[in-house]
Amino acid sequence: MEDLPLLDSPPRERADAARNRALVLQAAWRLYTSGGVEALTTDAVAQEAGVGKGTVYRRFRDKSGLVAALLDDREKELQLAMISGPAPLGPDGARTERRLAFVRAYLDYVEAHLDLLVASETAAPGARYRLGVYQFWKTHLTLLFADAYDPEFRAYTVLALLDASLIRHLRADGWSWERIRAGVEQEVRW
Repeated sequence: MEDLPLLDSPPRERADAARNRALVLQAAWRLYTSGGVEALTTDAVAQEAGVGKGTVYRRFRDKSGLVAALLDDREKELQLAMISGPAPLGPDGARTERRLAFVRAYLDYVEAHLDLLVASETAAPGARYRLGVYQFWKTHLTLLFADAYDPEFRAYTVLALLDASLIRHLRADGWSWERIRAGVEQEVRW
């Protein structure tokens, strides 16, 4: 497991900066749950949080940084379950069962946060592949496909099937979550 890029410890921050960060993220969640990703403008988030726009800009730089921060805690929950949780998702499960458990958990995550994931993955060309969490998922799957001809390629293939933009397209095309899940699960059974 030492090959996995583990979670980084957050840098120490001043108490007022931590408070402002929490206020901004809470405000962003309120706006997101009531109005979707479109509601996450810097002006709206700053006003809702009761902080200046500069505070939002300095901390998150842009909408994609804010979206990434909103997803961060949810991603960490999944990562921790993979690293130290119970089987089948955790380290004591068999490889095939862990792959299936990961896909199921990841698709639950995608279903709950689809538009946020699309926003984070498409912020710039290739943004998805530069996300630290993407590297974590890829490394995890590569290890779980250790018996495959090319484990890293298999990992990339599964992650391509979990692409938020693809899933949004399939959903808009009338595909059910059940059909998407069944198809991805079939691919990881290998």
